[in-house]
Amino acid sequence: MNFWTLPESFSTFGDDIDAIFLTITWVTVAIFFIVEVALVWFIVKYRHREGQRALHIHGSMRAELIWTAVPFLIVMMIAVQSAGVWFDARFPGRIPENAYEIAVRAKQFEWTATYPGADDELGTEDDFTSRNVIHLPADTPVVVHLTAEDVIHSFFVPELRVKQDAVPGMAQRIWFEMTEPGEYVLGCAELCGLGHYRMKGRIMAYTNDDFMRWDLEQRRPAVAVAGTASTEAGGAP
Repeated sequence: MNFWTLPESFSTFGDDIDAIFLTITWVTVAIFFIVEVALVWFIVKYRHREGQRALHIHGSMRAELIWTAVPFLIVMMIAVQSAGVWFDARFPGRIPENAYEIAVRAKQFEWTATYPGADDELGTEDDFTSRNVIHLPADTPVVVHLTAEDVIHSFFVPELRVKQDAVPGMAQRIWFEMTEPGEYVLGCAELCGLGHYRMKGRIMAYTNDDFMRWDLEQRRPAVAVAGTASTEAGGAP
């Protein structure tokens, strides 16, 4: 990661979010230099001189309108640029219907991911879990049902431009789509206790074929256990 830039993006939202970030950065830089130049100019122009008395100015309606209107227009410009991206990334109605769903639970100081089992539904007996490593398909929309067990945590993956607080008692949904297979660092971006520094996980993104193979391997033990239980209850093996 370069000190002056964001890490390379591997999310379908990445380019749009980076464009907003750069807009805000350049607007901030421009305002900073304008203010600093004006400050130096005022220091020089209105410096103390022997025999010169200060003038009392009671205000200028024109100046007040200008320095109110300009920030308003800048903020509105950024708001318009951001609105579409925000709704696409955050509005539940924009989540693709074919999205792969998992549940992620945060607690001091680990991440637990729960995946749907053979019935392809979360919250049933054949679900399976992984701790601090989240396995997901690339080039497929992913919905994360995010919860917290104890205190406020924050699900943060810089390369995916995803950051969402996990609040106890609240169920949050976030979605994203990774554009490249690979390994991405999942960090907690909210100070959550003495072990906050080690609350680190990994997101392993696979091609669709590799993920299907991994998913099938994880489901087999659950299917075997279910078959054993059925046999013991008098059902067919």
